[in-house]
Amino acid sequence: MQHWQEVKPEAFIANPFVLIGQEWMLVTARKGSQVNTMTASWGGLGVMWGENVAFVVIRQSRHTKGFVDAADHFSLTFFPEGYRKTLNYLGTVSGRDENKIKKSGLTIVDYDSVPCFAEANRAILCRKLFAQPYDPAAFLDPLVSACYPKQDYHTLYIGAIEKILLKADEPAY
Repeated sequence: MQHWQEVKPEAFIANPFVLIGQEWMLVTARKGSQVNTMTASWGGLGVMWGENVAFVVIRQSRHTKGFVDAADHFSLTFFPEGYRKTLNYLGTVSGRDENKIKKSGLTIVDYDSVPCFAEANRAILCRKLFAQPYDPAAFLDPLVSACYPKQDYHTLYIGAIEKILLKADEPAY
């Protein structure tokens, strides 16, 4: 990807509560020759099993889940504020129904064979380490159960962060 710089996870000081929870991200993976993506605002960054990791959750009903399940890698991409309408569209339209990436106007690019988007200002490339469907018997607080009135539970994915990429003019924070 042109004009990208790789930064070490320790130098990436973005606030994950803002980056993921408020600015949103795209979770993107390849299955065969096709790529699919979805908008997400639940997830995080941290350390697990001695690895720098990112974690995301995907509902069983999401088309992108099959892509993440089939792939060894996935990307998390983040965009400037001007892309909010595009992120909203990609989070509400299913790739089952139309070629939503093409219609969004975003450009798929591969970095180390992992699909992400040229228009993003940040990308985190992850190697899948763990996938586990949520078990409602493990919910300890009614607040969690209330998030699933249709019992459409998420699967938790944990990925080892292999690369963090920033646009050349983008600060690490």
